[in-house]
Amino acid sequence: MGKTVIFYRTADGGCPVQEFLDSLSSKTAQKVAWVLSLVEDLDVVPSTYFKKLVSTEGIWECRIQLGSNAYRIFCFFDGNSVVVLTHGLIKKTQKTPQREIERAETYRKDYLRRRTKR
Repeated sequence: MGKTVIFYRTADGGCPVQEFLDSLSSKTAQKVAWVLSLVEDLDVVPSTYFKKLVSTEGIWECRIQLGSNAYRIFCFFDGNSVVVLTHGLIKKTQKTPQREIERAETYRKDYLRRRTKR
């Protein structure tokens, strides 16, 4: 039983993760697509590629490594089978920047708040 990956959209229709993906080279985008297909297809995704961030409110990161570059796409679960991608970054430091985690948490709250209004 796989998962469905969807993109978070802001209230005004923006799509931060799409903007991030559009900024990547085609080779990097291919690797991202491959990692996302693992997330969709595997029941248990190896933590090399998909990991819950400690001390966060349900925030996970898709981890993509290409050469010496590390890419991260933040996401969260909506129920058990839907993974919502919020935004991405090229990781420059060992530690994931706190403001990026907070941004993902803000997007998650916004998504859940607007989803319940439907």
